[in-house]
Amino acid sequence: MNKYNPLNKSNSLLERAAQVYDYVPSKTGGPVQNYGPEILPPEVVGSKKVVSAAPKRVPAHDGPRVIVDRDKLREAGFVVPDGPVSGISEEFRIIKRHLLMAAKGTSKHSALLHGERILICSAHPNEGKTFCALNLALSIAAEKDNEVLLVDADFAKPSILSSLGLEGNKGLMDALADPKLPVEQCIIYTDIDGLAILPAGDQTNADTEYLASSRTEQVLNQLTQHNPNRIVIFDSPPALSASPASVLATHVGQVVMVVKADETTETALKDALSLMAGCDNIQLLLNGTKFSPTGRSFGSYYGYGE
Repeated sequence: MNKYNPLNKSNSLLERAAQVYDYVPSKTGGPVQNYGPEILPPEVVGSKKVVSAAPKRVPAHDGPRVIVDRDKLREAGFVVPDGPVSGISEEFRIIKRHLLMAAKGTSKHSALLHGERILICSAHPNEGKTFCALNLALSIAAEKDNEVLLVDADFAKPSILSSLGLEGNKGLMDALADPKLPVEQCIIYTDIDGLAILPAGDQTNADTEYLASSRTEQVLNQLTQHNPNRIVIFDSPPALSASPASVLATHVGQVVMVVKADETTETALKDALSLMAGCDNIQLLLNGTKFSPTGRSFGSYYGYGE
């Protein structure tokens, strides 16, 4: 197992998780699993290489917007739009940069097929996947050239709307089940500039089968075909608890597997990652760390603590 280098102050939560769980960095900028079938970098797999210019951000919606409960966000420890710089906001600034570069093909990264679709998952419940998905979405919403659509894809136990203090609405599963329902009509636009929500929709006992249907790719394409500057983040159910996660992985260009410090076991992680093999680009995000050997204290430089 690779050892964590306390002298390397550039280690992000993504990089630290890769080192703890013995992952090796891929040429797309993030760690990939080093067991099982060989994974070729995008420049080798021709069908996976996509070159696209970073478009300028344009408003996607000029209609009514729902108001997000900022106090609820603050109390739950989420990144607060226009709030003070904090350790958590700085960590997610670093995390999103890795993902955005892979999506756009900037710097040393090659753009990924559907790299704008990012799946946030975990092995088990209560490891922080929704916390990370929402914080990542809030951080990307602050970008000047991108907007973000946060999809609640945890169909059995959706929690995105309640976390934002919003009421329920038709969502992704409704659009998949009803060919006459345009998925755009299910999107909730918020008063946070750049942030929109696609709820999970009505519960069904056939969510995995709907996701595996040909209609799913058509619906997901509709989310970005008129909004090339949109990043789509999926809050997935836990991989070892519900089967939709493995099917969702086949529809995205990037998977972020959340591992909780001192709780997620390497055995559980490997089992979860084997189920996510439908995506070639998998990164780990270390959540719940209590101590940094480098003494990093993001936020304090701006006059704020954690």
